[in-house]
Amino acid sequence: MEHLIHVLQTDRSDSEIIGYALDTLYNVISNDLEEEEQDDSEEENSPKQVDDLGSQFTEIFIKQQENVTLLLTLVEEFDFHVRWPGVKLLTSLLKQQGPQVQQIILVSPMGVSRLMDLLADSREVIRNDGVLLLQQLTKSNAAIQKIVAFENAFERLLDIITEEGNSDGGIVVEDCLLLLQNLLKNNNSNQNFFKEGSYIQRMKPWFEVGDDNCGWSAQKVTNLHLMLQLVRVLVSPTNPPGATSSCQKAMFHCGLLQQLCTILMATGVPADILTETINTVSEVIRGCQMNQDYFASVNAPSNPPRPAIVVLLMSMVNERQPFVLRCAVLYCFQCFLYKNQKGQGEIVSTLLPSTIDATGNSVSAGQLLCGGLFSTDSLSNWCAAVALAHALQENATLKEQLLRVQLATSIGNPPVSLLQQCTNILSQGSKVQTRVGLLMLLCTWLSNCSIAVTHFLHNPANVPFLTGQIAENLGEEEQLVQGLCALLLGISIYYNDNSLENYRKEKLKQLIEKRIGRENFIEKLGFISKHELYSRAAQKPQPSFSSPDHMMFDHEFTKLVKELEGVISKAIYKSSEEDKKEEEVKKTLEQHDNIVTHYKKVIREQDQELEELKQRVNTLTSQNEQLQATVTQQVSQIQQHKDQYNLLKVQLGKDTQHHNSHSDTFQMNGIQVEEVSKLRDELEEWKNKHEVLQGQLREKDSVIEKLKSSQLEIGTTEQSSETSKSGSLEHNNELQKELEMLRTQVQLQAAEISKLQMENQKLQVMVPVKTFLIFPLETKS
Repeated sequence: MEHLIHVLQTDRSDSEIIGYALDTLYNVISNDLEEEEQDDSEEENSPKQVDDLGSQFTEIFIKQQENVTLLLTLVEEFDFHVRWPGVKLLTSLLKQQGPQVQQIILVSPMGVSRLMDLLADSREVIRNDGVLLLQQLTKSNAAIQKIVAFENAFERLLDIITEEGNSDGGIVVEDCLLLLQNLLKNNNSNQNFFKEGSYIQRMKPWFEVGDDNCGWSAQKVTNLHLMLQLVRVLVSPTNPPGATSSCQKAMFHCGLLQQLCTILMATGVPADILTETINTVSEVIRGCQMNQDYFASVNAPSNPPRPAIVVLLMSMVNERQPFVLRCAVLYCFQCFLYKNQKGQGEIVSTLLPSTIDATGNSVSAGQLLCGGLFSTDSLSNWCAAVALAHALQENATLKEQLLRVQLATSIGNPPVSLLQQCTNILSQGSKVQTRVGLLMLLCTWLSNCSIAVTHFLHNPANVPFLTGQIAENLGEEEQLVQGLCALLLGISIYYNDNSLENYRKEKLKQLIEKRIGRENFIEKLGFISKHELYSRAAQKPQPSFSSPDHMMFDHEFTKLVKELEGVISKAIYKSSEEDKKEEEVKKTLEQHDNIVTHYKKVIREQDQELEELKQRVNTLTSQNEQLQATVTQQVSQIQQHKDQYNLLKVQLGKDTQHHNSHSDTFQMNGIQVEEVSKLRDELEEWKNKHEVLQGQLREKDSVIEKLKSSQLEIGTTEQSSETSKSGSLEHNNELQKELEMLRTQVQLQAAEISKLQMENQKLQVMVPVKTFLIFPLETKS
């Protein structure tokens, strides 16, 4: 090994020998046997020996940290014969001694960043092996996971998945999805980075699988499983509530939830994919009102269309359906109702007399739950009981409304209440699973609801049945039922309002003391929380059972037990005086709760108003930004125009100096244009006057011609007198004088016009140049 490492250190320029050295080290350290070797390794202890050797050689190699640093440098080489064996060797080292090698790479300068370049390698074999290397590198190391994520891993991996064909892709897609899981699972920082980077939107095309029966290869099923699990990683109930909520909203807005619901209602989907899709939809809608509302509106593509909830419940209470599928549907129903009072109300309303469909054409959720609750299949009984309990969870109004539900048990017999029917089946000694389910429903129903407790105690058979169950010494299998009976009796005491004389708190406690014994009662109550199946159910919300026989406890019910076990134990030992004090305290607390509820309502309304105001502020801010941008743009344009104006002003100044001999008045273009306009107007006016005078002159000439002709006539006529001669001559002289004056006037006007024309010609030389300089600026502005 020393010699091989020496080669790596000293022969960097010889890529061939470096490649051979890396390959040799890989073969020495790796446990990956070729197919031919696997047959030989079937001898006893052979695999174990190989494991030990690989681990020992890895330890020797990484003892000198600079060996790993050297390997990181070699992996940077672009030469295929160096880079590829380097990647494989480093992957093998991580498999053998993961945490130690991770630590060396973490403290090595740019160690993780160097390896990220492998994802951008154009050679697929290196890129794909780079994904495998990063899988090993990111296992159980949050610090490395964060660095890899911030080195743009999400973008590159999603690009590869898209290039490879999403769910239809091969094993490379699977490897990329496994690496994404490493980066996101239990890493809140990376999950937030993934959401903020808008990568959730890029998951939507993964689930566009079509509605066909023949396009489901084994690889596609594997890919879709991993894709669904990735969605669940982002909305897991174990994540911080705020982070989960923001991811759920993003999944709704980008259409991912809608896409999942399409798969949920599609035909030809393999059973395991359908089950996992139901579980995924469950967590995408859990506790998110917007998503729960959408899910309530989803219809199955049947004729007539049925709500998806109804179709799913039909599967849950159908004993022919696979067990895991029924568990998934129950989880989906629980998630739909989680913190969803509106949804709870809709489910309970389908059981109430006024809303049941008289025609009986459509099956409602309530009818399915009642059918499951009283069927002969114990698993259906348990699932329906738990589902109905979730419809009542933390909802006192619905607990009271459910007391109105009446059931027709058989033809000719009067209907009985749902509460009474539950206690009737309990007393008939059915299967343990059925009784446990019914007892959980009754405990949830009666807790924190005095009216329901009164209804329960009003049946004289109920208390004797409970005390009889608790008092007997039954086998281990029945201990769970005994514990739940003790809890139900304890709830009947703790939430008792003393409205029934024969079943007041004090009388019930005396009955326990006489028939069971306080210590025995507390011991039986403790059977619940000590049970192994109780501990399993308390761990996570999803019902997860290895077999139907283990389906005993519901996650939400374990919370109720934890809350009530202590207070019931104390209540059993309290005297009547202490009970009175407690009642007073309860009343005070109820008043306090009412005040708190009122203020919660006020705060909720204020929150809504605040949200609306925030939206208005956002809108106004956006408008303001747009206006600011416009103003900035306009200021810039004005400044540009000013600069152009100043430049032209300077140019005009130069032009004015150049044409100083022509005119001193032309300083600015605006003035020049005005002056020219005025001169033109004057010229036009003189022309008009000239035209008038010319007309007058022509008229006078005409008169003179007439006079001349009349003179000739006078000279040749003998009959004309001297008087008329002299008069005509006088008149003729006056006209000639007037004509001379007019001619003089016309000559003066012609001279004036000539002068104006000369000035106009001078201006024509200067004005076009200057107007050309300034007019473009005026046009722009």
